[in-house]
Parts: sequence; structure tokens; C-alpha cells
Amino acid sequence: MAVSIRTTGRLFKQEDAHREALNETEILERALTLDPEALGQLYDRYAPGIYRYLYRRVGDARLAEDLTGQCFLNMLEALQRGGGWQNSFSGWLYRIAHNLSVDYFRRQRIAPQVELDEHLPSSADSPDHVTERALQIEDVQKALQGLTDEQVQVILLRFGEGLSNKEVGAMLGKTEGAIKALQHRAVQALRRCLLKDVDEDEL
Repeated sequence: MAVSIRTTGRLFKQEDAHREALNETEILERALTLDPEALGQLYDRYAPGIYRYLYRRVGDARLAEDLTGQCFLNMLEALQRGGGWQNSFSGWLYRIAHNLSVDYFRRQRIAPQVELDEHLPSSADSPDHVTERALQIEDVQKALQGLTDEQVQVILLRFGEGLSNKEVGAMLGKTEGAIKALQHRAVQALRRCLLKDVDEDEL
């Protein structure tokens, strides 16, 4: 059963809100010993990104929240069993999130979704600008439907979450070179889809 991100957050956070600042290496070393403070800081650092990624995949805020909570519980269970990451913690964590989304779509027998962030317009935005941005987002979402699942993954992780090729490779079980090639093909395919839509609109 999925657990909400709020519930999971309380499990990872200590009563004392003034946790000392730790660098990434020390946090990861202490997390391997199941140190509550380090686990809490990992949650603080990575939960927002994991949520954004899952929301883009499932297109439902409540479901993304539940899956984010489950992601961190799965992480904790893996650490308790003596498991963990090999090279990249973030790549490993996003892989857990990816597997949760895949399992969800498999159970529901529906195709994966792709949602892009639509930031609320500011008061300075003109109606024309807001409409144009909404249409651009709609065009990109439509174009993404023409990509393979792996290509969509690379686009979301590299450009949506800002992960490195190494981190994406760790998540997808591929080399950095393979990710670079996959990213190139994905961008080219996305460009072709967008240009095709433009040509069709002009007919």
C-alpha cells in the first residue's frame, strides 16, 4: 500500500528541527548506518525532485505523493537489508521511483503519462503570452507521445531534473556513452515531431 510523502517525511525527520548541515559524502556514509539525521537530510534533499519526476510520469498529484513516500520507504528497506547504490545515490533513488511508476502502470494496464510543469502566470504576463506558453507545452506533450519510453525517461531526467549522464545511466542501467546517444536520438525525434506538427498546422 502506498504511503504519502507527508507520512514518510515524519518517519525520516527527527523532533529537533535544527539538524546540523552535513556534506553529501558524510550524509551518504551515515545513511548506510541508518542514521536518522542523515536519512532525514536525504529526504529533504531528494523528495521534491522525486515527487516532480513521479508527477510527470503519472499526472496525478495525490498518486505522485503516495509513490514518493513509497520510494523512500523502499529505499529504507533496501538499506536495512544491507543493499544500496553502487555509484550514484540519486541514480539509484530515481531508479526506485521509476520502477514504482512502471509497476503502477503495469497493474493498471494503462500507458505511461507525461506531464510538464505549467507554472502559474504572474500578474505581468499578458493573456497572449499565457496562451502561447500553454500551447507550447501542449505541443511538447503531444510530441513526447511519439518517443519511446526510454527516450522520454532521458528527456525528463536530463532536462526536467537536471541529472547527469552518469546518474541517468545508473538509473536505466546503461553507460554514460549510451545515455548520450539515447539523449541525442530523443532530442532529434522530439524535434522531428514538433516540426511535423508545425507543418501540419500550416496546411
